[in-house]
Amino acid sequence: MIIEALQILFLSIGTFFFFVGTIGLLRLPDVYTRLHAATKCDTLGLGMILMGIILYEGATLTSVKMVFIIGFVFLTNPTAAHAIARAAYKHGIGLWEKSVVDMYKEVPR
Repeated sequence: MIIEALQILFLSIGTFFFFVGTIGLLRLPDVYTRLHAATKCDTLGLGMILMGIILYEGATLTSVKMVFIIGFVFLTNPTAAHAIARAAYKHGIGLWEKSVVDMYKEVPR
C-alpha cells in the first residue's frame, strides 16, 4: 500500500514538473528563461517519473538501468543547457529587455 502511494506521488510530481516546464516554454520571454524551464522540466520531471517506475518494477536489472539513466540526465542536462545558453549569448541573442543583470557581459571571453 505504501509503495503504491509512493509510485503515485513520484509519477504525479514528475508529471507536474513536465506540465510546468511546458507552460514555461510557451510563456517565458527569451531563450535563456525558456532554457531554464526546459532544463528543470527534463531533469526533475524525468527523475521523478523514473523513480516511480523503479518502485513499480522492483529490484530488477531494468531498475538499475533506470538509476543510471537518472544519474546521466542529472549530470548532462544542466551542462548541455549551460553550453547552449553560452553559445546563444556568444552569437548575439539578446536578453529580455527587462533583465536586470547580465553576468556574462562582465566575464572576459
